[in-house]
Amino acid sequence: MTEYALTLCDVRGHGVAGISLALLPGEIAGLVGPAGAGKSTLLRIAAGCLKPDSGDVRVWGAKLEAPAARQLIGYAGENAVFPAALSVRQILLYYARLHCAANGARAPQRLVREALELSGLTGDADTRVEALGRADLRRLGLAQAVLGGRRVLLLDEMLSGLDTIAGRDVRSRIAGLAASGVAVLITSRDPAALERLAARVLVLREGRIVRAGPLATLLGERVLEVILDCPPAEPPPGFRVTAAGLEAPLRGRTVEAALALCRAHRLAVRASRVRVKSLEEVVLETHDMR
Repeated sequence: MTEYALTLCDVRGHGVAGISLALLPGEIAGLVGPAGAGKSTLLRIAAGCLKPDSGDVRVWGAKLEAPAARQLIGYAGENAVFPAALSVRQILLYYARLHCAANGARAPQRLVREALELSGLTGDADTRVEALGRADLRRLGLAQAVLGGRRVLLLDEMLSGLDTIAGRDVRSRIAGLAASGVAVLITSRDPAALERLAARVLVLREGRIVRAGPLATLLGERVLEVILDCPPAEPPPGFRVTAAGLEAPLRGRTVEAALALCRAHRLAVRASRVRVKSLEEVVLETHDMR
């Protein structure tokens, strides 16, 4: 029998309209969709911050209401606010003491050291929050989420607004946590960032999952781009007009057959190329399906 790290069964409420999903240990799943789709709300429900009207949330088979289940979840909200005058170490020590008090454990300093190392903040441990840049604020959110050995991470827009180097570093740290068996559910407004991280993607719209699957499957479709000498009066069937000419998903059709269709419509083809569909295109397609 498969053991899931996190399961949501027909969860409804707060704009979420019947979502079910199951997350395996070590899996990274991404939630994408337009603003208002329900991504952040779904994470807050999974974290126990919001109570759904109906449905079931379980962590490693235990109901979310159970204290042992809640101790396994780490949540980092998009707009988490930390006291500006406190240092990174002071903030994490506060969370570590709460964790130890709830579990009857000791050694909060050890938990702080582990969180600093996992998030890459060891060198900034004594830096005040007010002096942190955006990337280090994201790392601080990750540090408080992983503190205490959490086995399920719910990360809201953890990759947003990061430059190339910082984005790669944060993705690498999240991937490292997943490699150790931690299950990760992460939202992002930037589909390209999830392409480099998630193994599975769920596309949300108006509180529902409208498309889901392994990333390789969602992006497996090939698209033919055709550059024309002049814009077409009307595109051939299955093609759409672009700034450079036309494009169309191949969907089992050969490149030669697609180009022959262009020639049959008396279009002057200057060049063509085949590319793989991007996750951004998948999201836009689901938005246009209304």
